[in-house]
Amino acid sequence: CGNHEAAQNTAIICSLLASCKASNITPREWLTEVIALLPYYAANKEKDLKELLPHCWESGNSKEL
Repeated sequence: CGNHEAAQNTAIICSLLASCKASNITPREWLTEVIALLPYYAANKEKDLKELLPHCWESGNSKEL
């Protein structure tokens, strides 16, 4: 990975993708939607980022915005 920080980042991504697999979620669909939602979550402090984790995520969350 090159350095400790890169190794930690890689471990986080691998963990999230494994969580998708365990939750029967298509990682590409999850990641595409979550990346699109991040600005709305950053702008609205009442939103909880935990809602975007694979085990909590529901496809189509962006339709609620």
